[in-house]
Amino acid sequence: MSEDVFSVLVGQPDAVTVLRRATVAAAQLTAGQPVAPGEMTHAWLFTGPPGSGRSVAAKAFAAALECENGYGCGACNGCRTTLHGTHADVRSVEPEGLSIGVTEVRALVVQAAGAPGGGRWQVVVMIADAADRLTESASNALLKAVEEPPDRTVFLLCAPSSHPDDVAVTIRSRCRLVPLRTPSAEAVAEVLVRGGVDDDTARWAAAASQGHVGRARWLARDSNARDRRKEVLEVPRSLTNLSACFTAAEKFIAASEAEADASLDGVADKETAELKQALGAGGTGKGAASAARGTAGIVKDLERRQKSRATRSRRDTLDRALIDLAAFYRDVLVSRVGAEVPRIHPDIAEVTGRAAAAWTPESVLRRLNAVLACREAIELNVKPKIAVEDMMISLWRG
Repeated sequence: MSEDVFSVLVGQPDAVTVLRRATVAAAQLTAGQPVAPGEMTHAWLFTGPPGSGRSVAAKAFAAALECENGYGCGACNGCRTTLHGTHADVRSVEPEGLSIGVTEVRALVVQAAGAPGGGRWQVVVMIADAADRLTESASNALLKAVEEPPDRTVFLLCAPSSHPDDVAVTIRSRCRLVPLRTPSAEAVAEVLVRGGVDDDTARWAAAASQGHVGRARWLARDSNARDRRKEVLEVPRSLTNLSACFTAAEKFIAASEAEADASLDGVADKETAELKQALGAGGTGKGAASAARGTAGIVKDLERRQKSRATRSRRDTLDRALIDLAAFYRDVLVSRVGAEVPRIHPDIAEVTGRAAAAWTPESVLRRLNAVLACREAIELNVKPKIAVEDMMISLWRG
């Protein structure tokens, strides 16, 4: 049982216990056996801080529901196809832009209303915080499906615990909540070591990622990621005058955008080429020209979604850089007050120590608040350049 689909959940023993019990109940239901009330329900909401594994938990539970052995073995065809995204009865929704519209949700609900082809469950998985990106009309469409679900349909929704109110209360009230927590650095390091990372690098990456498993893997294996983090942590020392603040802001944003664009490099071109080929681009037969004109709207819609996805990726990458910067000032404050707690950036302890000796606790708090205020401003759709410039000036002034 230790190597089942839930073994990928790091530092979440309570959630794993709940999901394993629900998996057993679900298998009993498909076999026509009675189950205890509350063990299995048709709608689940996974919440937790960034990196806690909301999407991982939802995907693992979906695989367990489709498991041919009834517990999420991870080896059967049902588990493997679900985890690889090819199971016919499992549909995943991941927002490529900043929101999910009603048309997409309605189409999803219609597909999920049918009987499962494999005789187990129709599963709808809203991953990567999709549940809190629904438009109002999309929420209403999903609510109707959650209120009156087919017998064998299960909805698995994900949303950040920092903003649970972003999910409509009418939907939340009909879901069973699965709260996840930030895994400990020790748990994250153990996962990295199992994946082949050496002990020292694993411990460093686990601390620097602040419990975000995906980012820990990224830092441990990607030298470019480590270089970009280093650039972020050098920002405080570069703020020597007002002009330097604007220069630092420009570099900060440019580095984040470059990182985001690199992660999507070639994806849009490949998608567009594949779509055009599927629509018959390049054909020379009778009616080929009129057919091409008829597909122009489909290609344009793809380009719109690609642009929205790129915007979201840039914002997410910028937010990760801001989290690193906030952690720097947190470490300075920890050093300044002499708290005996682990540092998030232990590799630059000398730098944070010098800053702690030079700044008062009040000025450190003001700088930390400036970073957090920048994150909030960007979330409220303030232009990133303006928000970051304002933050840099506040950091310089102290």
